[in-house]
Amino acid sequence: MPQPKAVIFDLLTALLDSWTVWDAAAGGAEAGRSWRARYLELTYGCGAYRSYEALVAEAARDAGLTAAAPAALHAGWDGLMPWPEVSAVLAGLRARGLLLGVATNCSVELGRRAAARCGVPFDAVITAEEAGFYKPRPEPYCAVLAALGVAPEDALFVAGSSADVPGAAGVGMRVVWHNRVGLPARPGPKPLREARTLDAALEGLA
Repeated sequence: MPQPKAVIFDLLTALLDSWTVWDAAAGGAEAGRSWRARYLELTYGCGAYRSYEALVAEAARDAGLTAAAPAALHAGWDGLMPWPEVSAVLAGLRARGLLLGVATNCSVELGRRAAARCGVPFDAVITAEEAGFYKPRPEPYCAVLAALGVAPEDALFVAGSSADVPGAAGVGMRVVWHNRVGLPARPGPKPLREARTLDAALEGLA
């Protein structure tokens, strides 16, 4: 299998532990997962981009949470932490000359702030706001490929959610799934590999 020229990541689950921040904002893991699940339903069915912050607030209301939850999420955003192996993996990819990109389902402001938490600069960070659509629509994936100047077959995508697998595969990228928290798979294409850590997901592929 040819080595990729670029590795592109989902940001908020493949690289960062956003689960802990959502759960804290919701007041507990059960409420946080319910809120997050409703948010994902809204983004997957959204069509053209609607404000990330508005979708998060709508999902909170639907999950029975008060306005304090989305406010706490925004306030705690800079507390997002990379998974323990992320900095070393990204630095290793960078040292080998690979381009690094991000396609993330959030606003420009929050996407830039979250990407900065990874500790290694990216060659391109594309948010749903900039692309005009949320993943798994093709537009965010195509936008980051264009920003990096690489063809889909020359990129490896690291999914963080199950929807990223068919989404990225649908535009022609090879896909691995860093399934840190054991999410259920969606119907459709399977990743080249599924693993619970980022380094295991990429081993021998990038």
